[in-house]
Amino acid sequence: MELDPLILSRIQFAFVVSFHAIFPVFTIGLASYIAVLEGLAFKTKNPVWVKLSSFWTTVFAVVFGMGVVSGIVMSFQFGTNWSNFSQASANFLGPMLSYEVITAFFLEAAFLGVLLFGRDRVPPGIHLFAAIMVATGTFISSFWILSANSWMQTPAGTELRDGIFHVTSWSEAIFNPSFQFRFAHKVIASFLTGGFVVAGVSAWYLLKGREVEANRKALSMCLWLLLILAPTQLVVGDFHGLNTLEHQPTKVAAMEGNWETSRNVPLLLFAIPDQENQRNLYEVGIPGLASLILTHEWDGEIPGLKEVAVEEQPPVAIVFWSFRIMVGLGMLMILFALTGLALRFGDRYWRSRWFLQSMRFMSVAPFIAVLTGWFVTEVGRAPWLVYGMMTQAEAVTPSLTGGMALFTLIGYVVVYSLVFTAGVYYLMRVLYEGMESSQHEPDIQSERPKRPMSAAHTEFELHDSNEQPTKQGGH
Repeated sequence: MELDPLILSRIQFAFVVSFHAIFPVFTIGLASYIAVLEGLAFKTKNPVWVKLSSFWTTVFAVVFGMGVVSGIVMSFQFGTNWSNFSQASANFLGPMLSYEVITAFFLEAAFLGVLLFGRDRVPPGIHLFAAIMVATGTFISSFWILSANSWMQTPAGTELRDGIFHVTSWSEAIFNPSFQFRFAHKVIASFLTGGFVVAGVSAWYLLKGREVEANRKALSMCLWLLLILAPTQLVVGDFHGLNTLEHQPTKVAAMEGNWETSRNVPLLLFAIPDQENQRNLYEVGIPGLASLILTHEWDGEIPGLKEVAVEEQPPVAIVFWSFRIMVGLGMLMILFALTGLALRFGDRYWRSRWFLQSMRFMSVAPFIAVLTGWFVTEVGRAPWLVYGMMTQAEAVTPSLTGGMALFTLIGYVVVYSLVFTAGVYYLMRVLYEGMESSQHEPDIQSERPKRPMSAAHTEFELHDSNEQPTKQGGH
């Protein structure tokens, strides 16, 4: 069987991006949560907020490290697998990625050191400032990356001349038609991910009766956050859908499994898209609801996949089912947020074991929702890499062979598996150790991280030793 370098390159990039995406979406939300905890600690002097902040800063450091390692590879792939695209888009994407490094990554890296090792070494106000700067850095990073990706979805401010994109308006290119909706959708998804993870871990500790006061406060904060953001995400997603219908109608058609352009289109709850025969099998739907949701009119017109040639249609089954998984999990998040509100009466939200157990399992739901949403966005764009202007086949490296692509794909899978296993193992150690104080008191002057992940562990141990005097009545 002949190996297709294009297909293998797409699989490879999908694997690397999917692996990497789960880390930033968590750290963006978690960084802001840590900044809030630091603010509460600075204002109230309550050691509970300090304990929570130190613990989640340790988790942040581990996840941040894994995200950096996995993210570097993506830049390499632009050159190794997509050299035509790299050359064609260099006038725009080159500066965009540089801006992300200069304005965001440097900011995060510099102040993360202060956040990790600066407690009791710098004034409290400086430590709070460091937390705010780390959180700000994650937002700035998201801004540049989402702008670049949105430009690939809805290109603007550039023109293609002799196979090269030339920027005609930086403001139009950066703030392209879909950017504001994608950025808002991504930021809220990050907050939801951070909120559900913190809530799930806090619920697990409460089930074990560990650090009850701290974890009760953490769970309560997260439930209020989820109650606001989960429904908000539904509204933002609606605006995002309207924008996608305007600029990428074929993607919407694939999301809805709609083959013929028509009105009063049903919302399909279940179907098996048969792309070969351009139809669906075993349809189950609600009449007119897709038209109402996508156009806000009962008889609104929805474009069909048959409006474009078969070779310009994305893989419909992947887009169709990924969209339904994402929306289903989003509705489940809203349900849990409302359940948390109902259980606040009588303080049952942290006493009901069934709810705490459920929150534990819900901590993985945002990651699945983010990945499936990413599949909808990226797979739904196929066969275009820059929508309507450059196809994936035109963008792939001409000299790349199937054997070369397969070799690197296998290599990435092996290496990433090792990185993920090691990272998860260390993260589980941090979670199992928890926030309880340790009897071990390291020498602050001599204790220095000697391994890549020991930075997070050192800060965690230093905080534990500093908490000991508090329990004895002084600090």
